[in-house]
Amino acid sequence: MIKTSRIAGAVLGVVALTGSLAACGGDSLEKDKDGGGSSAAAGSGKKGSLVVGAAGFTESKVLAALYSQVLANAGYKTSVTSVNNRELYEPSLEKGQIDVVPEYAATLAEFLNAKTNGAKAAEKKPVASGDVAATVAALQKLAGPRGLKVLPAGRAVDQNAFAVTKEFAAKNKLKTLSDLGKSKAKVKIAAGDECTVRPFCAPGLKSKYGIDVTGIDPKGVGTPQAKQAVKDGTDQLVLTTTTDATLDTYGLVLLQDDKKLQNADNLLPVVNAKHAGSPEIAAALGKLTSTLTTADLVQLNRKVDSERAKPDDVAKDYLKSKSLIN
Repeated sequence: MIKTSRIAGAVLGVVALTGSLAACGGDSLEKDKDGGGSSAAAGSGKKGSLVVGAAGFTESKVLAALYSQVLANAGYKTSVTSVNNRELYEPSLEKGQIDVVPEYAATLAEFLNAKTNGAKAAEKKPVASGDVAATVAALQKLAGPRGLKVLPAGRAVDQNAFAVTKEFAAKNKLKTLSDLGKSKAKVKIAAGDECTVRPFCAPGLKSKYGIDVTGIDPKGVGTPQAKQAVKDGTDQLVLTTTTDATLDTYGLVLLQDDKKLQNADNLLPVVNAKHAGSPEIAAALGKLTSTLTTADLVQLNRKVDSERAKPDDVAKDYLKSKSLIN
């Protein structure tokens, strides 16, 4: 999954709602992994019923399970409905068929920008940036007229990221992308072939960080082949995401995007304002949002994808460990 490309895809997706969002260099946020469906309801229902939406990929399912369980603990009867892509679940959220969804600030902002102003206008005048406060403010402005309430963003972020081997980082004293630019090291990037032209990939690395990009090895975004190529020394830099749970397996480490080349795709809850806009719901979700970190999300994804644990079980263990549910 490539997160900044969700922004490009969000613009294109409004033009053709039946298509999947375009990705900067590979799989998109909305890549289908299985069909839609609903989970069994949980919670006492003393405060009413809520439907939590999940997209068709691991991270979204884990987040939906977290949301469902904290809301159930707060006294709501909850169920999770899996809908494969944003083009389908966002209209359902507006209609109140879904009450709550876990979202990504920059991606949803550009999706609604395109839906409101048209794809071409949104592409020329994006509203998302590396500034999370400004991005969330723009998102709130677009979401409000559609009957949606955007709750505060947290520290957890899932966006494009670049990794090198631990040895390469140690040799060149690298912690940030700025360090890589200053090192004058020549790097070949394992990524999607679109990296050649995407502003968040090779062009941005060159212009913002002064990184000497010698070429693109089109092995995809965060694929095993791409990471293996960097591990083997065929390439020096791999395009992946901040919540990639397999970097340690390949001996790779992320370099900090210290100049904020990537847009702020911080996680946040978005609710139907009429059905789920209460302070109680905001408070329950807010405790989770303020607790969850990017590192936490990496571990949760790993448990589901690598250890084959169920999202509901992983969510319950995490919430109990953080004293977020009884």
